[in-house]
Amino acid sequence: MATDLDKLKTRLQALRAKTITNGCTEEEALAAAAKVAELLDRHDLSLSDLEIREEQCERSAIETNRKQRQPISACIPAIAEYCDCKVWREKDETGRIRYVFFGLRPSIEMAHYVHDVISSAMRTAWEGYAGAQRFIRYANDEKGSFLFGMAVSIADKLTAMKAERDEANRASSGRDLVVIRHAIVEAEFTRLDLNLRRARASGKKVAAGAFEAGQAAGQSLALHPGIGPTKTR
Repeated sequence: MATDLDKLKTRLQALRAKTITNGCTEEEALAAAAKVAELLDRHDLSLSDLEIREEQCERSAIETNRKQRQPISACIPAIAEYCDCKVWREKDETGRIRYVFFGLRPSIEMAHYVHDVISSAMRTAWEGYAGAQRFIRYANDEKGSFLFGMAVSIADKLTAMKAERDEANRASSGRDLVVIRHAIVEAEFTRLDLNLRRARASGKKVAAGAFEAGQAAGQSLALHPGIGPTKTR
């Protein structure tokens, strides 16, 4: 099983490099997210429930190197849900924010991957939007608002994709991987005995036009990235 996990990790790393080397669109990012989900589900469906329960939960942090929340934070919970992980935000000793994902090792690898391709897609979309504008009056506000709108749109799409993917897996295999994964993660998470608090809204105002443009950039894309339902081997 360890060998299979290593092979899965290698495939994720290769796919990640291929997707984000030259930047990627949101459509490409969503297609990549669907592909890695297919790889992960195929891996887990090849195992028995007992074998899955023998896997270990891990935690892994994504460093932002920023002291303020960035627009991508709007889709961090959706990424965790899509990857069957827990996630929380914490600060390091210098006050810089990190996002900590907790779950089964393949799910953690997947969460990092999905985060990276979405981050790349958001950069690509902003560069395209900014390049098409004759004049951007407040560059930082415009950029943050556009990216926040896009992150909200991506979060909605990931949530819908997750629901469709889970239903397809149940229909094709008769097994509910979500229930199995969540039972393991919830049990291990409880043992961490963390004292987490619900985050407050930032209260930061957005530039309406840029926010709506960011939402439109995501809403105009097809939800189905062309990845079919996973089949058992």
